[in-house]
Amino acid sequence: MIDLLLSSLKRLERWIEEHDYKAYEPFDGLSSPLRPLTFGTLLGDRLLLQLIRQSPINLRPLLGVKPLPSTKGRGYMAAGYLLMHRLTGDQSYQERAEQCLRWLIQNKSPKFKEFSWANHFDFASRSGRYTKHESIIVWTSLIGMAFLDAYEQLGKNEYLDVAESACRWILNLPRERTESGTCISYLATTQSSIHNSNMLGAAMLARCGAITGSREFIDLADDAMLYSCSRQLSNGAWYYGEQENNRWIDNFHTGYNLDSLKTYIKARGDDKYRNTLIKGLHFYKNNFFTKEGVPKYYHNRTYPIDSQCASQSIETLANFAEIDYECLDLAQKVANWAINTLQDKTGYFYYRIYPLRIFAKTPMFHWAQATMYKALSLLLCTLEQQKSGEATPSP
Repeated sequence: MIDLLLSSLKRLERWIEEHDYKAYEPFDGLSSPLRPLTFGTLLGDRLLLQLIRQSPINLRPLLGVKPLPSTKGRGYMAAGYLLMHRLTGDQSYQERAEQCLRWLIQNKSPKFKEFSWANHFDFASRSGRYTKHESIIVWTSLIGMAFLDAYEQLGKNEYLDVAESACRWILNLPRERTESGTCISYLATTQSSIHNSNMLGAAMLARCGAITGSREFIDLADDAMLYSCSRQLSNGAWYYGEQENNRWIDNFHTGYNLDSLKTYIKARGDDKYRNTLIKGLHFYKNNFFTKEGVPKYYHNRTYPIDSQCASQSIETLANFAEIDYECLDLAQKVANWAINTLQDKTGYFYYRIYPLRIFAKTPMFHWAQATMYKALSLLLCTLEQQKSGEATPSP
C-alpha cells in the first residue's frame, strides 16, 4: 500500500505543479462570460451554475470558464507538503509549503482587515448569493489550520500571527445565540447556521487559543461546540444544518465535523464530548461506505460518487486511526479504490461518477486534487508511523 500511495502522490504532485496550482472547481460556473444572460436573477444564476456543475461533460471551455487559482486548494497543498516534509525530511517540501503560505498571505480577502479567505468566483444557491472575495469560515478555518501546522512544525511566529488574525476575523462573524450554545455564521454578511462550518470555526479557535492562551478564542470555541454537539442526532449523525431545507446528512461534511471535534477535544484537553465523538465516528464508518470501500455521498444513497467524499473519507479515517483500529483498514480500502478508479493516467483525480458508471472527468484543483494530496499524504504518514511503531491504533 505504501508504494501505491507514493506512486499516486508523485503523479498527482507533478500534475498540480505543472498546472501552476490552477484548475476548475465544481461551483465556478458564474465566472462564465455568459452570465449576463441570467439577467441578474438568482434563479438564472443557479441554473447556469448547476448546468456547468452537474454536466458529465466539461462545458467550461465552451462557456468561457477558465482555470482559476484557489485559496482553499493552496491551503490543502501547504498542509500536504508539510506532512511530506515531516515524513521525508526533504527540504523542497518545506519550501513548497512556505511558497503556498506566502501566496495565501498575499491573496487574503481584500474585503477584510484581518486574514480570511474566499473563493475566486461568485456563488449562488437556493439560500442566496455571495460574491468572490466574500470570506467564509470554512475556508478561513481550514487555511488557518495549515498556518498552525506550519507554526508548530517550523517554529516561525509569522504563521501564528496569521492564524491569530484569522481567529479575530471569526470572532467578528454573526452568531446565533441559543440556550444550548452559539452557532458562528458560515457567512460574514448574514447569519447562516451550518454545523460543519461552526465546528470548523470552533476547532480553529480552540487550537489557536491553546497556543496563545486567548480566553476570548476559547470561550467562543466552547460555546460553538456546545451548539453542534447538543444537536447531534440519536444515531450519531448531524444534519448539514438545523433549518428544514438543510436537513440532509452527507459524507464529507460529516468528516469535517468529526475532524473538528477531535481537534477541539485535543486542544481543550477535555473528554466532555468523547462519547459524542465515538458515536459520530461509529455512524460515519457504518453508513458512508460500501463493502468495496466506495465512499457514498449520502448516508442513505451512494450516487453521485464524488472525489471530495473519497478524499475527506481518507483524511478523516486516517486521522482516527489512533482511536479506532478499523479506521486505518477502511482508509486504505477507500484509497485503493480511489487511486485505481478515479486517478487519470496523467495524475489528476476525476471529479465524479454518476449512475450507469458515467464519469465526469473534469480536472478540479481544490476539489479532488489538493484535498486528495493532503489525504493521501496523511495516510502515508500514518502507515509509516505504524510501521515504525510510533503509532499503534487501539480498539
